[in-house]
Amino acid sequence: MNTKPLKIAVVGDVHDQWEQADALALKSLEVDLVLFVGDFGNEAVDVVKTIAAVDTPKAVAFGNHDAWYTATNWGRQKCPYNRTTEDRVQEQLDLIGEDHVGYGKRDFPDLQLTVVGGRPFSWGGPEWKYNDFYMERFGVDGFAASAQRMIQAVETATYDRILFLSHNGPTGLGEAAEAPCGKDWNPIGGDYGDPDLAEAIAHARTLGKTIPLVAFGHMHHHLRHTKSRERQRLVTSPEGTVYLNSACVNRIRTTPQGKQRNFSIASLEQNQVSEVSLVWVGKDFQVVETELLSRRLAQSSSML
Repeated sequence: MNTKPLKIAVVGDVHDQWEQADALALKSLEVDLVLFVGDFGNEAVDVVKTIAAVDTPKAVAFGNHDAWYTATNWGRQKCPYNRTTEDRVQEQLDLIGEDHVGYGKRDFPDLQLTVVGGRPFSWGGPEWKYNDFYMERFGVDGFAASAQRMIQAVETATYDRILFLSHNGPTGLGEAAEAPCGKDWNPIGGDYGDPDLAEAIAHARTLGKTIPLVAFGHMHHHLRHTKSRERQRLVTSPEGTVYLNSACVNRIRTTPQGKQRNFSIASLEQNQVSEVSLVWVGKDFQVVETELLSRRLAQSSSML
């Protein structure tokens, strides 16, 4: 296996904030792989076209906003286009093509790893929602069938080194509102992770797979119930898996020095994530701010 550390960028919830400069920033950061956690916009086909054009090796998940007018009754009632003649969910899937890993996987031979996708278009939480949408699109009728789709992807992975990519994170990362998948609206608190994703990760471990990183977003770093602190972004499990919530929204900010755009950057050394930072890239594609989230010390794991 190549012993050179891999540099992985995770792009948090985009929400219409993606520009050509973002693709150039990825080049300037010299990343080996970029993972997109979804929520590109409300079925924002034009944004997804720009994501599809990114030529850095990539894997893509879709979020709840990417099926905003299709998956829910209230969304269908507010749909600004004619759903009988347009299928913007399918358009997005077609644009991303093989880079979409939801309910599937993508092998990266040059990197000697496989990215396995979680449930596409996830809203999160302990209740199975939007069954008609999932049955029509994916033939999935509940958490058990959903987990099985991910497990099939794990079992067909070419490499034993697996990264999981999903819009929402798994259950098991904490009940507090500030936890990586914690519920920060009334009633406050509770684990709003995806149980099917947690089941697939557990299954991968039973097969002896190495899981250095689970990347997701959905639950924004800025909390709804308090401005006194932000969401916990990262947890490292006893097995050494880094669970990273990358949803730093807004992902582009305007400053007196110009626009700045954020990326989460993970360094992967063989089978372990050695360091994770949130970086802001400014004009001339220079990193203007770095927030260290985790650095692996010898014989230790951190929980931040």
